[in-house]
Order: sequence, then structure tokens, then C-alpha cells
Amino acid sequence: MLSIENLSWALPNGTSILDSVSLDIPDGKLTVVTGPNGGGKTSLAKIITGLENPVTGKIFLDGEEISGLSITERARKGICYAFQTPVKFKGITVMDMLTLAAGRNISEDEACGYLHQVGLCAHDYISRDIDSSLSGGESKRIEIAGILARQNAKVLIFDEPEAGIDLWSFSGLIDIFKKLKERKNLALLIISHQERILEIADKTIVIAGGKIRREGSGKEIIPELFSDEKAGICPRGKNVERF
Repeated sequence: MLSIENLSWALPNGTSILDSVSLDIPDGKLTVVTGPNGGGKTSLAKIITGLENPVTGKIFLDGEEISGLSITERARKGICYAFQTPVKFKGITVMDMLTLAAGRNISEDEACGYLHQVGLCAHDYISRDIDSSLSGGESKRIEIAGILARQNAKVLIFDEPEAGIDLWSFSGLIDIFKKLKERKNLALLIISHQERILEIADKTIVIAGGKIRREGSGKEIIPELFSDEKAGICPRGKNVERF
């Protein structure tokens, strides 16, 4: 389980982005973080992975404090992050990336399995470089395939995985998330505005203005998210001032 205690973070100019955020991301469950743009969702993910350092607060993985660990050390402990906009690497093939992600030599058949799960044909992609020749949607799916290859993962973080994904592949992605939920030793965190992802969430957390505003199951939270009368909030940023 990943636990966060009193996490705060601010921009260099002093603008507060996260303010005393505390939450648990349990194993064997799907936790979805949603809320208006600019509310602090991606900042939270970056702090968990070590891409940003909090002003205050602590992060624990299975009871061990990891707040002071580097990005590499956290990755070795099993924290994986799929970026909202995937990073591209000239000179590294898809097969290279999947092998690095797995941490061992994998066969083309195994690589094909990971790519198939995200709607890509290994024959067309396995030897391609992860560079600007790939579309945004292709890069996104390849990155998710790399996350799936991490068999020793303890925490999987997906930042808006629906971005750039076509409808057919998105349906397959929902199935992947359902299967990942079945892994009892894996904490699954998704940042998303997508209603179909919210529907399968075990716990949904609404972050706006740097604070947790709502918390409950996906089915409990969805009616509030899309009802101005009930909650005055919208994951796309409307009526945030009513908090």
C-alpha cells in the first residue's frame, strides 16, 4: 500500500499547488484521482514518483518511508509512472524499451502479448524507434505496454491513460485495468476525467485547489461530479469557485 501524509507542494514563485494532502492507495484496488484542470492531480503523481520534491509531507510504501529516495530508487522499489505525454527516445526501439521495463530478456512472443493488450501489432512496431515518427496515441499505448511488462511493480500510476487512445483500444484498456485490480500486491492509481474509468474505481478522490474535496466509490462520486446542483464541481474545471 502507498500512503501519503500531509503532502504540500508549491511552485518556485510560492503559488501553492497541493495543500496538506493525505490519502491511502491500497493494494488490490483501483484508486482514481479526478478533478478540475490545474487542481494538483499530476503534481501529486510526480511527487509520488520523485520527479518533484514536496515542501512538507511524507510518502510510505508498504510502511517504509520513501520520501527521500531518488526517482531511480523508487522505480527499483516498484513505483511505475505512465506520463500524460509520453517521453520519446531516438535510437531506442520498442523491443528495447519493453526489455528494459521488464528488467530481463523477453521473447518477441512475450513482447507481442504486451503490445496486443494495448491494441498494437508487434510485427508493425517491435523494431520501430520510440521517436517523433510515432503519433501521440501510438506513444501512449507503447508506454502503457511497458508498464504492463513490469512484473515486479508495486504501484502503477497512469496519468490520463485515455488521452490519444482510440475507442477500440480504450475498451481493451478498461479490461486491462480490471485485470490489474485482481493483483493483490499491486496498488493502482489512475488520474482521469473519463467516466468509464470512474465507473470501475474502488475509490475516487476529487482534488481541486490543491485539496481533497470528495472521496468515495466511483459510483458514489460520478453523480456529484456531473451535477452542478449537488456538488458544484466538474472534472473539466467548471464552477470550481463553489468549493
